Amino acid sequence: MTDLPPPLRPEDAPPAVRPLMDAGGTEARVFRSTLVAMLGIGLALVVWLLRELILILVACALVALMFGELASLFTRRLRLPFWLALLFAVLLPLLGIAATFAAFGAMMAEQIAALVATLPAAWEEVKDILERSAAGQQAVDMVVGAVPDGSRVAALVQDVASGAGTAVSTFLIILVGGIYIAAQPRLYAGGLLSLFPEEARPTMRYYGRAVHTALMAWLKAQGVSMLFVGMATGVALSIVGIPSAAAIGVVAGLCEFVPYLGVILVSIPVVIIGFSIGWETGLWTIVALVAVQQLQGNVVTPMAQATIVELPPALTIFSLIAAAVLLGPLGVVLAVPLTVIGITLMRARARLAAGAPAAEAPAARA
Repeated sequence: MTDLPPPLRPEDAPPAVRPLMDAGGTEARVFRSTLVAMLGIGLALVVWLLRELILILVACALVALMFGELASLFTRRLRLPFWLALLFAVLLPLLGIAATFAAFGAMMAEQIAALVATLPAAWEEVKDILERSAAGQQAVDMVVGAVPDGSRVAALVQDVASGAGTAVSTFLIILVGGIYIAAQPRLYAGGLLSLFPEEARPTMRYYGRAVHTALMAWLKAQGVSMLFVGMATGVALSIVGIPSAAAIGVVAGLCEFVPYLGVILVSIPVVIIGFSIGWETGLWTIVALVAVQQLQGNVVTPMAQATIVELPPALTIFSLIAAAVLLGPLGVVLAVPLTVIGITLMRARARLAAGAPAAEAPAARA
């Protein structure tokens, strides 16, 4: 077979032909760049359309991390086979939650009902106090103007009921998906790695180890913070004399999974109830809530998060706002772990750019 001559380069062509060859090369480069840009836009559109599925997958991964870590603990300490350890890791928390609600559910339901019944009278008393000043009257007018009318309330109740059913089904999907992933983590991790070329897989493993380490540290720290906030809030409010302190403490602990937003959701009704009892009780309620949050933010959380990247408060707040606007309620719940993932990936990329070997497991601090 006769060898083909080498391709003609622009610098070797006659001067009259060079502009045509340069134009052809430029058009090819423009076409390739346009094609890459269109593929990028198409991929971004697909990701946006599948954002709810992606959020559910992230939530499943978090649940799998919790179950897998607990199963590994049982395997190390009790010498159990992994399948049995995973069974205990799934059943023990669920049974513990069920036992807690069985033991205290009736009391909590009564306290929450009493809390809901107390709020209207408490608001009337606070409103009477505020209406004595011009600034207070403006605040009352703003609140009253924001209250929906009867038809809007009915529609809101219907939306809440529908949303509650969707939330329950989403929770069950996340729970079952997390169990499946925890049962065969290597299968799913290997399938994800197979999407990348062979030469890129060590780098992807490096990123995966970094994200796994950071998320596990964050989950442990968040669990400690939630437990502290729940117990401390219940005890502090009971000392102040707020009714239904135990129920408020449970709600505060659960809401602490979403920083800042949970504090606001709990503090507003509690402060209203405190001032309805009296000025002194209202002020002590504010002092108790602030004291709990200061202890949690300055003592408990720094100690619990000693092995995790420190999240700047402004970044956390803006991530919550962005998630609420773009991703909805599930995005708000996952805003902080998604921020942890983003920061961890950026810092892992910086370490690789600085020359860190991809085979080296990253430290816990991202």
